[in-house]
Amino acid sequence: MDKTYSDYAASKTVELLGIDSPTGFTEKAAEWVKAQFEALGYTASITEKGGVLIELDGENAADALLLEAHTDTLGGMVAEIKSNGRLRLTNLGGLCAANCETENARLYTRGGAVIEGTLQLCNASIHVNGSFADTKRSFDTTELVLDEDVKSAEDTRALGVEVGDFVCFDPRTRITKSGYIKSRFLDDKLSVGILLGLAKYMKDTGAKPERRVYAHITVYEEVGHGGAGSVPTGVTEAISVDMGCIGDGLQCTERQVSICAKDSGGPYSYEVVGKLIDAAKAEGADYAVDVYPHYGSDVEATLGSGCDIRHGLIGAGVYASHGYERSHLDGVYNTLKVLKGYLKI
Repeated sequence: MDKTYSDYAASKTVELLGIDSPTGFTEKAAEWVKAQFEALGYTASITEKGGVLIELDGENAADALLLEAHTDTLGGMVAEIKSNGRLRLTNLGGLCAANCETENARLYTRGGAVIEGTLQLCNASIHVNGSFADTKRSFDTTELVLDEDVKSAEDTRALGVEVGDFVCFDPRTRITKSGYIKSRFLDDKLSVGILLGLAKYMKDTGAKPERRVYAHITVYEEVGHGGAGSVPTGVTEAISVDMGCIGDGLQCTERQVSICAKDSGGPYSYEVVGKLIDAAKAEGADYAVDVYPHYGSDVEATLGSGCDIRHGLIGAGVYASHGYERSHLDGVYNTLKVLKGYLKI
């Protein structure tokens, strides 16, 4: 496999990052994902829950492999229209007010309007607010300031804004000349791009795995139940392709693929982790094995729903998770190489 496929994965990631899809508001992203796999010649369908299920080919349907990645992201929802016309938000998933303060956002009304705004600290002018630096950032001390002439709750409601409207933050995506990929929501749209890269490689080369392979692009992962359901008959193993953790006490970098041995849900299948390491070695992938201290994956939701499967977790290294995240084209390439080796194609 050459880097054509990691470049393709990155380009598709950038396209997907341009589609707002906070958890619970993923229809457009799912339709895009479905269309991309269909354009490569695969059969894809939207599940009742809103995810995308794809059959990627392969022989033995009684010993099938399911690859999972998610297209839902963190986001916000209007919790209160305040008397000053500004909006108190509630988080969707693990969104942290401290690292999305001053970020531009788009609010989607149920009437179809899209209204721009910025999340700001309440009383945000540092020349006025003497407690600016000392105020703990939370969704009670910040507010969405709409870029409209609103001064009251009535003004804001006149725009069609209501409690329950979704708020999507600008990902600010860019790929540097040195190959770094910077954006909000690389978790986990980067992995969706990687699975598209794998699918393109399989189609271009005519590679046919010995076992049947499915992909499930899930929704609701950020709130814990993305992988619960839509597991095809015959699946005996499931691997989450999600962001690899980077930080103090861990080995992985943005340029590597991370193989997770254990996270908050406990250890991953010893057999699957071993086979992932063997695949990395066989393909010459730059990899690290790590334990993630604060993490949960789609495949754990799959296990929790009662499926009798073996499970694993890999992903390109992603720094500053749930903030302005950063990975690298090399991390994408190394993840693809491990998947290629695991499928023996």
